[in-house]
Order: sequence, then structure tokens, then C-alpha cells
Amino acid sequence: MTPSGFHSPRTISINGLLITAAHPNLRMRNHVGPVTPHKHHEKIGLYQYVSSFYSSELVQFDYPTGDTPIREIFADEPQGECGNVLYGVAKRDFWVVESGADEIEEFAVGGAGPIKTLIVPIGEGAGCAMDPSSGNLAVTILGTGDVVIFTDHAGTGTTVADGLDSSYFDGYDNKGDLFVDGITESETYGVVEMASGSSIFKPVTLTNTVEFPGAVQYDGKYITITDQEAHAIYGYTCSGARCTLKRTVSLSASSDCVQTWIGKGDIFCPDAGNEAVEVYKYPAGGSAIAILTGALDLPIGVVEVSK
Repeated sequence: MTPSGFHSPRTISINGLLITAAHPNLRMRNHVGPVTPHKHHEKIGLYQYVSSFYSSELVQFDYPTGDTPIREIFADEPQGECGNVLYGVAKRDFWVVESGADEIEEFAVGGAGPIKTLIVPIGEGAGCAMDPSSGNLAVTILGTGDVVIFTDHAGTGTTVADGLDSSYFDGYDNKGDLFVDGITESETYGVVEMASGSSIFKPVTLTNTVEFPGAVQYDGKYITITDQEAHAIYGYTCSGARCTLKRTVSLSASSDCVQTWIGKGDIFCPDAGNEAVEVYKYPAGGSAIAILTGALDLPIGVVEVSK
């Protein structure tokens, strides 16, 4: 039986590239020209890098010091981002999946370009996750059911079939288990898990319905999944092949939160529909406490980093 309100997930293509957004705003192009770097924004030391897909840029913010961009960096049609922490604030460096170049690149806070490049050997990369304990870096592949795992974030990567038809986002938990969500062959939502020490993905059953794939991230207590259609983040405890819903965090007034990031008491929503980044308290959710705007053309991914 099809759940009430369920929408069959379908991957959207823009300029020949598949994207992870469920409802991208295809009518607006907000880019207003180069951003002049602001040298005085050093008070808090927190930075957010937002993937701006249309303009092929990483747009840097320094919330809560300000809510407008302080810098732009070229990245070839970027999508998912990840850092060297499971949640919170990444330290010094972060990774960006560049769909236009079939690469994943490492950037340093404040840098003007990548400091390391890894080639995604198959398909089109979408999301990424890093296991801080091992350094392993996992990249999901849109349009195929595969994940490429770079041991200690280096080398050529090992491709592992995950059983999905199109893999969207992934996230490690604190035990080194890797969760991946996406679309199944029957065009429904699906999630799989590769347990720590294993090389095989197995299907996972959820106790609620997720309508469209979104970010997968451990939050210090639960494995979380962002549902782009429901405008919510679900928190689960997982045992064996079953994940039980324990918490729902609403993202009120958002249009399409794609690859969200759970930061330092906040969650950042790159909103592909509203062409902005909404900031919510986490895990309270509800109404946004701030909105980051300017120089964003289809915001689709984000990570928070400090020096």
C-alpha cells in the first residue's frame, strides 16, 4: 500500500547533471557578482561553506558574526559536503563533491582553492561522509547504487554496490557503521547500512515513512535523516536491520532542505527552493533563527568549519 501523501522520488537533471534537490528553484538566478572579502570577520571563528550549484562556487559565511557572504571559491558544480567530524564543527579542512568534474576535493578554511583532489572513478558523485576514527571517506553516486570509499581519504577508491538504484547521501555513526539513503529500483525511498568491519551493504527498515532522500548524519545520539519533502529531520536508534524513530525536528517555512549539516547547536539548511540557507536551533527546530542570503544559485550542500 502506498502511504498517504507519498511522492515517488525522481532524480532531477540540470544541464546534463543529476542533482540531489527534490524541488530546486529553476526560475531564479540570484548571483549578483563577486563578493568582496571582509577582513574584519574573525570574532567567532566559525565558517559555513555552501555549495552553490548553478554558479559553481563555494560561498563562505561566518555566522553568527554575519549573515551575508564573505568569500566565494570556484568549485565545479558542487553538491554534498562533509568534514572530519561526525557532527558539530569540522577542524581546519573539509571536503566537497564536485559533480561537474567527477572529483571530491579537500579545502582548508580561508584557502582560495583545493589542497587535495581525489577522482571519483564511476558515475556522478553526490554526497560524502568521513569516519574520523579511520579517516575513510565515502562518496555516494547518483544514478547508480554505488558508494566509493577512499581508505584514509586517499588513493583511487574502492567501489561498493549498495543495492539502491540511485545513492544520494551517506553518514557514519560513532561505531564506524555507514548508512546510505537514496531511491530503490521500485522508485521508493530506501536506506542501507554497511556495518563497521564489513564490506557489504544490507537493507534497513525504518519505523516511519521517508518521502525523499536527504542528508544522513549522526548527531551525537541518533542517526538522522533529512526528508526533503516533509521538511523534517528524523532521529533513529538502530539495532540490526531496524531503525526506530525517536525524534522529529521540524524545519518550518523551508522549501527544500537538501544536504543539511548539524553544527554547534544549530542546523544549517541549504534551501534549493528558497535560494537561501535557513539556520535552526538543534534539536529544537521550529522557526528559523537566521537566514543566510546573497550570491547563492541553487544552494545544495553545506558544512561548518573552524580554524
